[in-house]
Amino acid sequence: MKAAFTMWKNSRMIILVAVCAAIYGAALIAFKTAIPFIPGITELRVGNIFPIAFGLLFGPAGAWGTAFGNFIGDLFGGTLGPGSIAGFVGNFLLGYLPYALWTQLFPWARFTRDWQAGSWSHRLNYFLVTFLSGAACAVVISAFVDFLGIVPYAVLSKIITLNNTVAGWIGLILLVSVFRVTRDQFGLFWADVMEEEDIGKPLAGFLGAWLVAIASVVGILGGMIPGFPASTVGWVCTAFILIGSFLL
Repeated sequence: MKAAFTMWKNSRMIILVAVCAAIYGAALIAFKTAIPFIPGITELRVGNIFPIAFGLLFGPAGAWGTAFGNFIGDLFGGTLGPGSIAGFVGNFLLGYLPYALWTQLFPWARFTRDWQAGSWSHRLNYFLVTFLSGAACAVVISAFVDFLGIVPYAVLSKIITLNNTVAGWIGLILLVSVFRVTRDQFGLFWADVMEEEDIGKPLAGFLGAWLVAIASVVGILGGMIPGFPASTVGWVCTAFILIGSFLL
């Protein structure tokens, strides 16, 4: 997670945070009341085609941009409230985990941070990373919203996961369309913009990746595990997701 903090001394990364936040926030505001699933809490989030692509393209700038963009969407979309705190953290993970998991989750992607359009393994990695990032975001947000007594964890976690995953998979079209231009022509691929020493190496990347993966999957199954209240499963999995994320 080192890059998520050291990026703030890089002016180009800071600009990318602002750009990502503006695009994501505007997309969320535009569709805020179009198709609400749970009024005031979540809706059909067409804007969620952006976070995974932002994370893989712009790394930590995409993560912070997604977090601030969600806050902007809540602020100007009329849904700002206590749940926005969890929304900030969850959406940060939605942008952070794609690039953090990309080279750690499976051996076949460890040799490059790049997106290789012709690689079947990279496509498979994309779909899996998108699902896990969306689920992790859902678990964190749902545990807190359930704690506030607004929406039951078992219901909200599945809605957010589905929303994040389907939109993220559609976002593959966006990534394929702009990756080469962003990296080769504009020189804005995050791993090229940041110094290698600022990116750093994960504390325990493989362990962190699988902590996040297992906790995310178990988390969205909350309510289906006999003898364990869904909210308890949610909080335990949230803790493991956060620990795993720090290890990445």
